[in-house]
Amino acid sequence: MEILKCEGITKVYGTGENKVTALNNVDLSIDKGEFVAIVGSSGSGKSTLLHLLGGVDKPTDGKMWVEDTELSTLNPTSAAIFRRRKVGLIYQFYNLIPTLTVRRNILLPMLLDKRKPDQDYFNQIVESLGMKEKLDCLPSQLSGGQQQRTAIARSLLYRPALLLADEPTGNLDQKNSREIIEMLKLSNKSLKQTVVLITHDEKIALEADRIITIEDGKILSDKKLGRG
Repeated sequence: MEILKCEGITKVYGTGENKVTALNNVDLSIDKGEFVAIVGSSGSGKSTLLHLLGGVDKPTDGKMWVEDTELSTLNPTSAAIFRRRKVGLIYQFYNLIPTLTVRRNILLPMLLDKRKPDQDYFNQIVESLGMKEKLDCLPSQLSGGQQQRTAIARSLLYRPALLLADEPTGNLDQKNSREIIEMLKLSNKSLKQTVVLITHDEKIALEADRIITIEDGKILSDKKLGRG
């Protein structure tokens, strides 16, 4: 079942001599439960695409849908609510609140919405990510890998339609990078989470089920990887 669809997505920055076309007439479809890696060199347009998918920015032209929501129709307030409830965003900089405990950092999307979390699901997330014993710690008391796990847990709390990860291992050593990718694979398989991973690391991309290569704002290739 299709969960994301892009039709003719173009994103242009600047005008005249300063005009830059970051994305050029991109068509894309992703099914529910897929683990997709988007790869490309610096400046290829891959991070621009992720920001558009997350409702952080709007395309200059074209249309995008996540589930039944057309993103270009959302006003800023609706876009913020959409991001909080429908999109889990993970960056290489963990974006944790330093004065909040791990527990409250994870619960932050629900706290902002004044909603009560599903305690069983919360427990399932922190158990699967190995963060149960760290819930009362502050971010400064965690390793880089543990901080990224906290960010992943926060992004999963709303059971988002999409989990978007932008270079999530960029600040981590090889061991922690391996663990974070395993966590993303776990959320994809065990929690049936649709994952879109932006990376420049080909080895990490090969962990996905499908690799989309972007260059000069266009999709160069789209390959499904056979497993088993």
